[in-house]
Amino acid sequence: MFNTVLELLKKRNYKAIREIFMDMNEADVAALLQQFYDDHEVEKYELPLLFRLLNKDVAADVFAYMDSDTQMMLINAFTDKELQEIVDDLYLDDTVDIIEEMPANVVARIIKSADAETRKQINQILKYPKDSAGSIMTTEYVYLHRSYTAKEALDWIRHVGMVKETVNTLYVTENRKLVGVLSLLDIVTADDNDKIEDIMEDNVISVDTLEDKEYVASMFSKYDFLSLPVVDRENRMVGIVTFDDAMDVIEEETTEDFSKMAAVAPSDDSYFKTSVFTHAKNRIAWLLILMLSATLTGAIVNKYQSAFAAVPVLVSFLSMLSGTGGNCGSQSSTTVIRGLATEEIKFKDFFKVVYKEFRISLIVSVILAFANGLRIFIFYNQDIRLSLTVSFSIIGTVIISKFIGCVLPLLAKRVKLDPALMATPLISTIVDTCSMLIYFQIATLIFPQL
Repeated sequence: MFNTVLELLKKRNYKAIREIFMDMNEADVAALLQQFYDDHEVEKYELPLLFRLLNKDVAADVFAYMDSDTQMMLINAFTDKELQEIVDDLYLDDTVDIIEEMPANVVARIIKSADAETRKQINQILKYPKDSAGSIMTTEYVYLHRSYTAKEALDWIRHVGMVKETVNTLYVTENRKLVGVLSLLDIVTADDNDKIEDIMEDNVISVDTLEDKEYVASMFSKYDFLSLPVVDRENRMVGIVTFDDAMDVIEEETTEDFSKMAAVAPSDDSYFKTSVFTHAKNRIAWLLILMLSATLTGAIVNKYQSAFAAVPVLVSFLSMLSGTGGNCGSQSSTTVIRGLATEEIKFKDFFKVVYKEFRISLIVSVILAFANGLRIFIFYNQDIRLSLTVSFSIIGTVIISKFIGCVLPLLAKRVKLDPALMATPLISTIVDTCSMLIYFQIATLIFPQL
């Protein structure tokens, strides 16, 4: 599609390009325009030209799907009138998201283009902490009075619904306080004279404006909501969080957890938009910590150099033991971290989790020890002592690694740290040290000459 539009652009066949855009979804159009921005062979002035070919009804939606760099480039190319049209058509939460990514001079233009009421609402959302429910909510929702009939409610929805982000879920308020909730389906299927207070659900699940946005996102998964009301401490309704914003939070938090689990400091920018120096800075701190902590393993190996001299074949099993321990520890930590994230596992389950992982480690370690012991016995001149040394070391390593893998995330959660920090790199480093100690202690018992 990119090449087709590019050829039409070169031929100045704008009518054909417009027809292509009309047949595409807004998100796909944004992705296509993003390609024009990213392609260094395409002149930058072509992008504003292509954007102006969009139907006015979809231009704001396409703009909202673009990344911040492309948005800033277009804003700088817009006239004041064009910018005002885009800001007027954007949903409020999308406008706030854009403002948070823009430099001060661009923010000033956006604020200037908004009307007084929109500016007030933008400032209201921007005052909330970055990671709170208030920061991701929108004030564009449909509220009803409990005294409305179903017919009056439908008339009201037709009157205000076009400028609201969603009408699927409707909220009943009294003196701004949230008293009920119902769906559009409830109203459509009710008799015209049915009162809203008779068909609404008064057991409303809501969140406070200062609630952590990650917790808010988890509620969508738990309750299958399309939107979630946000109230202040006096239960006055101030906005809603919609499903698409919750998905953005989940994606953001998942990306952050993956970064931490790989011992990389999280970055707000994408891979290619992050400079080489920033990538290095995000990685070097953890690499230094892990490298220095690994010196413990080196110290243990140096201490038992005489064991290597007496039985040189012991060296060949070091990497296997440390690798097995690291893999077992990462399995446990990943499972526990996931359980903590979904709130299936809580700190009160500490001993329950440890006991379960211990039983798992017994089964796994015995199987691994038997398989490895048999292999060593067959291929190393039927040396039963060597076979037993490695087998018992595997059992000890697997048990201790799974214990460490499940305990560290739980302790991190207890002290208000992100459990994702206690992932593979850190656990592998700790397990390496423990496996070396176990290995050489068992070896000195089985080989008296050591």
